[in-house]
Amino acid sequence: MVTWLKPVTFVACLLPFAQLLYRAYTNELGANPIETITRFTGSWSLFILLASLAVTPLRRITGWNDLIRLRRMVGLFAFFYATLHFSTYMVLDLYFDFAAIAKDILKRPYITVGFSALILMIPLAVTSTAGMIRRLGKRWQQLHSLVYLIAILGVVHFYWLVKSDITRPAQYGMVLAGLLGYRLYHKWSAAPSRRANRGGAEQESSNLANARRGEKLASRK
Repeated sequence: MVTWLKPVTFVACLLPFAQLLYRAYTNELGANPIETITRFTGSWSLFILLASLAVTPLRRITGWNDLIRLRRMVGLFAFFYATLHFSTYMVLDLYFDFAAIAKDILKRPYITVGFSALILMIPLAVTSTAGMIRRLGKRWQQLHSLVYLIAILGVVHFYWLVKSDITRPAQYGMVLAGLLGYRLYHKWSAAPSRRANRGGAEQESSNLANARRGEKLASRK
């Protein structure tokens, strides 16, 4: 199954970039091309990031466990579009004026939040290789839990950016709330069984220890 699913997902994630290149080639980026590119790449970055968060719920609901193998690749594409989003602002909008960029990051809350999300994505992208996963062990899972904060920052960035028509950021926010809500529900519903298993294991260990003490006492007699 994965032999065809991975290439299909890869192509699907590249299609927005291909569409952007085509629109640039045919001069269909509108009256303000820089704004079009910035909005387009930012929107797709957030969409794909939410898609990566949807992998685990879909896997649990459908039982299609091979879906988990797509999560890293989809997450890296979210980083790719986020990098294009910021690069458009940095290169095409401000022409590498780092003083102006720093001023914007400090003075404009929506840029502060968006830039923070991008910075947090960097360690996740760097540690997405199989070697880094093995090297970090359990710490890899802890590090990659930052994706929830990144998604929240992305939605807030989008919401503060549009100012007037908040329909799309509100839609993204509802999807994110649903995905996070599902995870919390799954965590809380699984907690009693984990406690029961832990309690059963402790009881079994206690019974075994008592049995061994009984054997020692019997042997002394």
